[in-house]
Amino acid sequence: MILLGVNIDHCATVRQARYRGYDQTAVGPVEPDPVALAVRAEQAGADGITIHLREDRRHIQEHDVWRLKDVAKTRINLEMACTPAMIDFALKVKPHSVCVVPESREEISTEGGLDVVARKSQVKACVEAMKAAGIITSLFIDADDRQIEVSAESGAEWIELHTGAWANAWYGAGRGAELAKLKAGAERAHAAGLVVNAGHGINYDNVGEICSLPHVHELNIGHTIISRALTTGIEEAVREMKRRMNG
Repeated sequence: MILLGVNIDHCATVRQARYRGYDQTAVGPVEPDPVALAVRAEQAGADGITIHLREDRRHIQEHDVWRLKDVAKTRINLEMACTPAMIDFALKVKPHSVCVVPESREEISTEGGLDVVARKSQVKACVEAMKAAGIITSLFIDADDRQIEVSAESGAEWIELHTGAWANAWYGAGRGAELAKLKAGAERAHAAGLVVNAGHGINYDNVGEICSLPHVHELNIGHTIISRALTTGIEEAVREMKRRMNG
């Protein structure tokens, strides 16, 4: 069984479109509430909740993370940049796991994997700090041999393969080549002792193919589930994704 981590960031995106600048995140007219959505996603079968506190606070706010920590029944996976401020925050919150991702103020959503090779010493220090606190570290990387090798050397327990290039090629000629890269990356990461997760651009149409990757432990999926929830509700959106993932 492949696990499903539901990313709730874009619920907060909708909230911030109207209530950006408010001191509180779920009081009175302030809606939608990503934490309430997370609770209902868990009740529908989500195996974990992924939440990304970006440095520019474009969607999720610190208060969302603290509230989620109080009510989550499954696992919290905190996506974060490899910066001293975010490392300090993670050590205070102590989620089950963190996923270290690249960040750019210009992008709408995370595009491309973390360059672990170029930031080897910083990533290793982050992994060591998390490990000392009992927090699992995942590194969001492209399915590149050297990135996988250095991720294993850093001491990280997990990686999350960036599936964006494959998702972008879903209707194009490059789809097979991108899937082959992901398969090879999953095999190499597993051989290196890493737990293999995957995420980015996965939707209800393409999820079946990504589930064919070897050794996949968990998929982290957000935008398509939040989009589907607008018409079906979050419970049915989660249940349908799990059906498509695991038959």
